[in-house]
Amino acid sequence: MKEKMYHVALDENEHGILIRCLNDERTSLLNEGHTTDALDDLIVKVGTARQKKCRVTEKGRTHDAR
Repeated sequence: MKEKMYHVALDENEHGILIRCLNDERTSLLNEGHTTDALDDLIVKVGTARQKKCRVTEKGRTHDAR
């Protein structure tokens, strides 16, 4: 069975917020004495993700010109 993949479009601000949140969670886990291996991998994956120019459209949103 093929593994499902997810793609998320983030601007620079959202990308920074996501990295900070993941790092804060990592710090919390370390303070509690838990392992952070999976979170470390996720931080690297998000931090090194390729940038791609694309147009983003939001489904279900209507823009009424009034």
